Amino acid sequence: MTPPALHSSIDLVGRQPAADHAPSAPVPAPAARRGRPHPAWGLLLPVLALLGVELLVRGGAVPAHLLPPPSEIAATLAQLAHADLLWHVLASSLRVAAGYAAGALLGIAIGAAVGLNARIATLLDPTFQALRAVPSLAWVPLLLLWLGIDEAPKLVLIAIGAFFPVYLGAASGIAGVDRKLVEVGRMYRLGSVALARRVLLPAALPSLMTGLRNGLSLAWMFMVAAELIAASRGLGYLLSDGRETGRADIVLAAILLLALLGKASDTLMRRLESRLLAWRDDLARAA
Repeated sequence: MTPPALHSSIDLVGRQPAADHAPSAPVPAPAARRGRPHPAWGLLLPVLALLGVELLVRGGAVPAHLLPPPSEIAATLAQLAHADLLWHVLASSLRVAAGYAAGALLGIAIGAAVGLNARIATLLDPTFQALRAVPSLAWVPLLLLWLGIDEAPKLVLIAIGAFFPVYLGAASGIAGVDRKLVEVGRMYRLGSVALARRVLLPAALPSLMTGLRNGLSLAWMFMVAAELIAASRGLGYLLSDGRETGRADIVLAAILLLALLGKASDTLMRRLESRLLAWRDDLARAA
Protein backbone atom coordinates (compact mmCIF):
# COMPACT_ATOMS: atom_id res chain seq x y z
CA MET A 1 0.00 0.00 0.00
CA THR A 2 1.36 3.42 -0.96
CA PRO A 3 2.30 5.62 2.00
CA PRO A 4 -0.11 8.52 2.52
CA ALA A 5 2.50 11.18 1.88
CA LEU A 6 3.67 9.56 -1.36
CA HIS A 7 0.09 8.91 -2.41
CA SER A 8 -0.85 12.57 -1.94
CA SER A 9 2.24 13.65 -3.89
CA ILE A 10 1.27 11.43 -6.81
CA ASP A 11 -2.20 12.88 -6.81
CA LEU A 12 -0.78 16.39 -6.96
CA VAL A 13 1.45 15.75 -9.99
CA GLY A 14 0.08 17.54 -13.04
CA ARG A 15 -2.70 19.13 -10.99
CA GLN A 16 -2.84 22.94 -11.13
CA PRO A 17 -4.85 25.25 -8.92
CA ALA A 18 -8.06 26.49 -10.41
CA ALA A 19 -6.66 30.01 -10.69
CA ASP A 20 -3.87 28.77 -12.98
CA HIS A 21 -6.41 27.76 -15.64
CA ALA A 22 -7.60 31.32 -16.01
CA PRO A 23 -6.42 32.97 -19.22
CA SER A 24 -3.37 35.10 -18.59
CA ALA A 25 -2.76 38.51 -20.08
CA PRO A 26 -0.73 38.44 -23.29
CA VAL A 27 2.94 39.17 -22.77
CA PRO A 28 4.11 42.06 -24.95
CA ALA A 29 6.72 41.11 -27.50
CA PRO A 30 10.22 42.49 -27.00
CA ALA A 31 11.04 45.66 -28.84
CA ALA A 32 13.41 43.79 -31.14
CA ARG A 33 10.61 41.46 -32.31
CA ARG A 34 8.13 44.17 -33.29
CA GLY A 35 9.58 44.56 -36.74
CA ARG A 36 12.93 45.37 -38.25
CA PRO A 37 13.27 48.40 -40.55
CA HIS A 38 14.15 47.75 -44.16
CA PRO A 39 17.85 48.16 -45.00
CA ALA A 40 16.89 50.84 -47.53
CA TRP A 41 16.28 53.18 -44.59
CA GLY A 42 20.06 53.41 -44.25
CA LEU A 43 20.17 55.32 -47.54
CA LEU A 44 17.81 58.04 -46.32
CA LEU A 45 20.38 60.16 -44.50
CA PRO A 46 23.03 60.12 -47.28
CA VAL A 47 20.43 60.94 -49.94
CA LEU A 48 19.05 63.83 -47.92
CA ALA A 49 22.56 65.14 -47.25
CA LEU A 50 23.46 65.02 -50.94
CA LEU A 51 20.24 66.77 -51.93
CA GLY A 52 20.80 69.43 -49.27
CA VAL A 53 24.35 70.12 -50.46
CA GLU A 54 23.22 70.27 -54.08
CA LEU A 55 20.54 72.83 -53.22
CA LEU A 56 22.85 74.93 -51.05
CA VAL A 57 25.57 75.12 -53.71
CA ARG A 58 23.15 75.76 -56.57
CA GLY A 59 21.50 78.49 -54.50
CA GLY A 60 24.81 80.24 -53.88
CA ALA A 61 24.84 79.69 -50.11
CA VAL A 62 28.10 77.72 -50.32
CA PRO A 63 30.99 78.50 -52.73
CA ALA A 64 31.20 75.84 -55.40
CA HIS A 65 35.01 75.91 -55.49
CA LEU A 66 35.11 74.88 -51.82
CA LEU A 67 32.24 72.40 -51.82
CA PRO A 68 31.35 71.18 -55.32
CA PRO A 69 27.78 69.91 -55.73
CA PRO A 70 27.25 66.14 -55.84
CA SER A 71 26.38 66.34 -59.55
CA GLU A 72 29.83 67.77 -60.29
CA ILE A 73 31.49 65.09 -58.15
CA ALA A 74 29.60 62.44 -60.12
CA ALA A 75 30.85 63.98 -63.36
CA THR A 76 34.41 63.95 -62.00
CA LEU A 77 34.08 60.28 -61.10
CA ALA A 78 32.87 59.55 -64.63
CA GLN A 79 35.89 61.34 -66.09
CA LEU A 80 38.28 59.51 -63.77
CA ALA A 81 36.62 56.20 -64.63
CA HIS A 82 37.50 56.74 -68.29
CA ALA A 83 41.10 57.48 -67.26
CA ASP A 84 42.90 55.46 -64.58
CA LEU A 85 40.47 55.37 -61.65
CA LEU A 86 40.31 51.56 -61.71
CA TRP A 87 44.08 51.31 -61.21
CA HIS A 88 43.95 53.70 -58.25
CA VAL A 89 41.18 51.68 -56.62
CA LEU A 90 42.93 48.40 -57.34
CA ALA A 91 46.28 49.63 -55.96
CA SER A 92 44.72 50.81 -52.70
CA SER A 93 42.60 47.67 -52.32
CA LEU A 94 45.59 45.36 -52.82
CA ARG A 95 47.64 47.31 -50.29
CA VAL A 96 44.85 47.10 -47.74
CA ALA A 97 44.33 43.38 -48.36
CA ALA A 98 48.02 42.52 -47.98
CA GLY A 99 48.69 44.77 -44.99
CA TYR A 100 45.47 43.76 -43.23
CA ALA A 101 46.16 40.05 -43.69
CA ALA A 102 49.65 40.38 -42.21
CA GLY A 103 48.56 42.57 -39.30
CA ALA A 104 45.48 40.47 -38.48
CA LEU A 105 47.37 37.16 -38.47
CA LEU A 106 50.07 38.59 -36.23
CA GLY A 107 47.45 40.15 -33.96
CA ILE A 108 45.60 36.85 -33.59
CA ALA A 109 48.79 34.92 -32.80
CA ILE A 110 50.18 37.37 -30.24
CA GLY A 111 46.75 38.14 -28.79
CA ALA A 112 46.06 34.45 -28.25
CA ALA A 113 49.43 34.02 -26.49
CA VAL A 114 48.74 37.02 -24.25
CA GLY A 115 45.22 35.82 -23.46
CA LEU A 116 46.36 32.30 -22.59
CA ASN A 117 49.50 33.06 -20.60
CA ALA A 118 49.62 35.60 -17.77
CA ARG A 119 53.42 35.82 -17.92
CA ILE A 120 53.39 36.68 -21.61
CA ALA A 121 50.64 39.23 -20.93
CA THR A 122 52.73 40.87 -18.20
CA LEU A 123 55.72 40.97 -20.53
CA LEU A 124 54.10 42.21 -23.76
CA ASP A 125 50.82 43.96 -23.02
CA PRO A 126 52.20 47.19 -21.45
CA THR A 127 54.45 47.75 -24.45
CA PHE A 128 51.68 47.14 -26.96
CA GLN A 129 49.31 49.41 -25.06
CA ALA A 130 51.89 52.20 -25.25
CA LEU A 131 52.57 51.64 -28.95
CA ARG A 132 48.83 51.59 -29.67
CA ALA A 133 48.64 55.24 -28.66
CA VAL A 134 51.19 56.32 -31.30
CA PRO A 135 49.39 58.16 -34.16
CA SER A 136 49.65 56.71 -37.64
CA LEU A 137 51.54 59.67 -39.11
CA ALA A 138 54.21 59.33 -36.42
CA TRP A 139 55.29 56.00 -37.94
CA VAL A 140 55.68 57.39 -41.47
CA PRO A 141 59.08 59.18 -41.13
CA LEU A 142 60.63 56.19 -39.38
CA LEU A 143 59.33 53.70 -41.95
CA LEU A 144 60.54 55.89 -44.80
CA LEU A 145 63.99 56.03 -43.23
CA TRP A 146 64.12 52.28 -42.68
CA LEU A 147 62.34 50.94 -45.78
CA GLY A 148 62.54 53.69 -48.39
CA ILE A 149 59.60 54.89 -50.49
CA ASP A 150 58.59 51.63 -52.20
CA GLU A 151 55.67 49.38 -51.25
CA ALA A 152 57.25 48.01 -48.07
CA PRO A 153 56.62 51.03 -45.77
CA LYS A 154 53.03 51.32 -46.98
CA LEU A 155 52.28 47.67 -46.25
CA VAL A 156 53.99 47.80 -42.86
CA LEU A 157 52.03 50.92 -41.90
CA ILE A 158 48.74 49.28 -42.88
CA ALA A 159 49.71 46.14 -40.95
CA ILE A 160 50.43 48.28 -37.87
CA GLY A 161 46.97 49.82 -38.12
CA ALA A 162 45.27 46.42 -38.39
CA PHE A 163 47.39 44.74 -35.71
CA PHE A 164 46.30 46.54 -32.55
CA PRO A 165 42.49 46.15 -32.76
CA VAL A 166 42.85 42.47 -33.69
CA TYR A 167 45.38 41.93 -30.92
CA LEU A 168 43.05 43.50 -28.35
CA GLY A 169 40.07 41.50 -29.60
CA ALA A 170 41.94 38.20 -29.47
CA ALA A 171 43.58 38.85 -26.10
CA SER A 172 40.44 40.11 -24.35
CA GLY A 173 38.26 37.45 -25.96
CA ILE A 174 40.41 34.52 -24.85
CA ALA A 175 41.15 35.97 -21.42
CA GLY A 176 37.42 36.53 -20.90
CA VAL A 177 36.36 32.93 -21.62
CA ASP A 178 34.30 31.52 -18.77
CA ARG A 179 36.52 29.29 -16.65
CA LYS A 180 33.66 26.84 -16.16
CA LEU A 181 33.64 26.12 -19.90
CA VAL A 182 37.33 25.26 -19.79
CA GLU A 183 36.79 23.00 -16.78
CA VAL A 184 33.98 21.18 -18.57
CA GLY A 185 36.24 20.67 -21.57
CA ARG A 186 38.94 19.21 -19.36
CA MET A 187 36.39 16.94 -17.68
CA TYR A 188 35.72 15.48 -21.12
CA ARG A 189 39.50 15.02 -21.47
CA LEU A 190 39.90 17.34 -24.42
CA GLY A 191 43.48 17.88 -25.51
CA SER A 192 45.00 21.33 -25.93
CA VAL A 193 44.16 21.56 -29.63
CA ALA A 194 40.63 20.22 -29.18
CA LEU A 195 40.06 22.53 -26.19
CA ALA A 196 41.17 25.55 -28.19
CA ARG A 197 39.07 24.55 -31.22
CA ARG A 198 35.88 23.52 -29.44
CA VAL A 199 35.85 25.78 -26.37
CA LEU A 200 38.25 28.73 -26.46
CA LEU A 201 37.81 29.79 -30.08
CA PRO A 202 33.96 29.75 -30.16
CA ALA A 203 33.77 31.59 -26.83
CA ALA A 204 36.30 34.23 -27.90
CA LEU A 205 34.96 34.60 -31.45
CA PRO A 206 32.54 37.52 -30.81
CA SER A 207 35.32 39.67 -29.36
CA LEU A 208 37.73 38.55 -32.06
CA MET A 209 35.31 39.44 -34.87
CA THR A 210 34.84 42.89 -33.38
CA GLY A 211 38.60 43.33 -33.40
CA LEU A 212 38.82 42.13 -37.00
CA ARG A 213 36.19 44.62 -38.14
CA ASN A 214 37.86 47.50 -36.29
CA GLY A 215 41.22 46.45 -37.69
CA LEU A 216 39.84 46.51 -41.22
CA SER A 217 38.55 50.07 -40.83
CA LEU A 218 41.90 51.20 -39.43
CA ALA A 219 43.70 49.47 -42.29
CA TRP A 220 41.87 51.77 -44.73
CA MET A 221 42.76 54.81 -42.61
CA PHE A 222 46.44 53.89 -42.39
CA MET A 223 46.47 53.20 -46.13
CA VAL A 224 45.47 56.80 -46.78
CA ALA A 225 48.21 58.02 -44.45
CA ALA A 226 50.76 55.90 -46.29
CA GLU A 227 49.67 57.00 -49.77
CA LEU A 228 49.53 60.66 -48.83
CA ILE A 229 53.25 60.63 -48.08
CA ALA A 230 54.80 58.67 -50.92
CA ALA A 231 52.72 57.09 -53.68
CA SER A 232 52.22 57.47 -57.41
CA ARG A 233 48.97 55.50 -57.51
CA GLY A 234 46.05 54.94 -55.15
CA LEU A 235 43.17 56.83 -53.57
CA GLY A 236 45.52 58.54 -51.15
CA TYR A 237 47.48 59.80 -54.14
CA LEU A 238 44.24 61.16 -55.62
CA LEU A 239 43.60 63.04 -52.38
CA SER A 240 47.07 64.57 -52.47
CA ASP A 241 46.82 65.38 -56.17
CA GLY A 242 43.45 67.06 -55.73
CA ARG A 243 44.81 69.18 -52.88
CA GLU A 244 47.90 70.27 -54.82
CA THR A 245 45.89 71.20 -57.93
CA GLY A 246 43.08 72.90 -56.01
CA ARG A 247 40.49 70.37 -57.25
CA ALA A 248 38.04 69.93 -54.41
CA ASP A 249 35.91 67.69 -56.64
CA ILE A 250 38.77 65.17 -56.94
CA VAL A 251 39.32 65.24 -53.18
CA LEU A 252 35.64 64.62 -52.47
CA ALA A 253 35.46 61.94 -55.15
CA ALA A 254 38.36 60.09 -53.50
CA ILE A 255 36.70 60.46 -50.08
CA LEU A 256 33.46 59.07 -51.50
CA LEU A 257 35.27 56.07 -52.97
CA LEU A 258 37.03 55.42 -49.66
CA ALA A 259 33.68 55.49 -47.88
CA LEU A 260 32.12 53.08 -50.37
CA LEU A 261 35.06 50.66 -50.29
CA GLY A 262 35.19 50.75 -46.51
CA LYS A 263 31.48 50.09 -46.27
CA ALA A 264 31.66 47.25 -48.79
CA SER A 265 34.53 45.53 -46.96
CA ASP A 266 32.79 45.96 -43.62
CA THR A 267 29.61 44.46 -45.07
CA LEU A 268 31.55 41.39 -46.18
CA MET A 269 33.08 41.12 -42.72
CA ARG A 270 29.63 41.40 -41.12
CA ARG A 271 28.33 38.58 -43.29
CA LEU A 272 31.29 36.44 -42.29
CA GLU A 273 30.62 37.30 -38.66
CA SER A 274 26.95 36.39 -39.01
CA ARG A 275 27.87 33.04 -40.54
CA LEU A 276 30.51 32.19 -37.94
CA LEU A 277 28.32 33.32 -35.03
CA ALA A 278 25.10 31.70 -36.25
CA TRP A 279 24.84 29.87 -32.91
CA ARG A 280 24.27 33.10 -30.97
CA ASP A 281 20.76 34.01 -29.84
CA ASP A 282 21.00 37.77 -29.49
CA LEU A 283 18.68 40.73 -29.98
CA ALA A 284 19.80 41.22 -33.59
CA ARG A 285 18.60 37.71 -34.49
CA ALA A 286 15.41 38.11 -32.50
CA ALA A 287 14.26 40.85 -34.86
